[in-house]
Amino acid sequence: MQKVKGTYDVLPSESYKWLFLEKHIHQVMKKHQIDYVRTPVFEYFDVFHRQSEASDMVTKETYDFEDRSGRKITLRPEGTAGVIRSIIENKLITPNHVLKTYYLGANYRYERPQKGRYREFYQTGVEVIGDKHAVLDAEVIQIAYEIVSTLGIKDVVVKINHLGDAETRLNFKNALKAFLEPLKDQLSEDSKMRLESNPLRILDSKVPSDQALLKGAPVLYDFLTASDQKYFTLVTDILKQYHIPYIVDEKLVRGLDYYAHVVFELQANIDGFGSQNALGGGGRYDDLVAELGGPPLSGIGFALGLERLLLAAELQGITFKDDAPQYVAVLHMDSESKIEAYHIYKRLLDDGIDVSFDFSNKAFKTQLKHAISNNHTFAIIVGKDEIDTNTVQIKHLLTQTQEVVSMDDILTYLKKQ
Repeated sequence: MQKVKGTYDVLPSESYKWLFLEKHIHQVMKKHQIDYVRTPVFEYFDVFHRQSEASDMVTKETYDFEDRSGRKITLRPEGTAGVIRSIIENKLITPNHVLKTYYLGANYRYERPQKGRYREFYQTGVEVIGDKHAVLDAEVIQIAYEIVSTLGIKDVVVKINHLGDAETRLNFKNALKAFLEPLKDQLSEDSKMRLESNPLRILDSKVPSDQALLKGAPVLYDFLTASDQKYFTLVTDILKQYHIPYIVDEKLVRGLDYYAHVVFELQANIDGFGSQNALGGGGRYDDLVAELGGPPLSGIGFALGLERLLLAAELQGITFKDDAPQYVAVLHMDSESKIEAYHIYKRLLDDGIDVSFDFSNKAFKTQLKHAISNNHTFAIIVGKDEIDTNTVQIKHLLTQTQEVVSMDDILTYLKKQ
């Protein structure tokens, strides 16, 4: 038996990295007072397959099936739509209130697996509903950047663009389509299909010949209204004020059709990171809340790929591990003293001490060597003599000093250190 193509196992040798990363994400979200939500890993088909959504993710990559009652179900391919459905269904939107939520979980897309990209993949993301202002857009972008930069990942830049409102995008789509129609035969097969369904996605093509054909194409910024241009300038001015490195990329459109106005992507310039160097991204959406049955409110959000963050850190030599040493190791001299050592371990554990216990039958010297190699500060040693005198030996593994302490005074002794 083997794992399904495009999936992976997180083994003990790697799991500590995931725990560290997830803890870091929760800490950043708590700092910014963003509330955690968790939605089902599968939703009704229509949550993702909306009439307005014709992205490749929905048309080509979703895992769709019928359950035993004939209901059409889709495995979650991205986090936003499910979160918005949950917010609306549970009546979390209130007038004149900005709702800030975040999620962390698995998503599923049937696409070609490649380095740092899988068919089952994990994302964390933020969705903010209830207001539209340049300050809020800049804040969301800064939070995404903070998650990445405070991990120690370097050479990260925010690429940013403005897609305008629905009328602006329609006018630009028509102009872009008119420009590309005479060149249709030279486009890649995917771009030929996108020319009919969503010409804006051709701007994001990774095919060099497509990019060459786009030279001289209309520029979306020229189609923006004066108010949209002012809004975009306000966002970039705030980013500049808070030293967020950004580049205006007029070809950035993102992969989902619900995006409007400001869109952005976090990219890392790292050797070996792959041709697609994005860590994640997001943008503003005007119609998604209403499409899923809610009030006509604007929202903004982003998603970051956890696999991408881990790969970027690995390539830059960053170790995602808590540097705080384990405090105490309880060691036993033989099998008879193991039970008393276990009782001491449990008492310390219940008292909130960071403590470990070796449940195997390793020899005492091996236990001690393991405690030293794992950066424990103290070793509590229990043998027959200690049991007979109701004491333990406490060895300070950094100074190599050792003291005899009554079993009743272990906690008091450790708290004084």
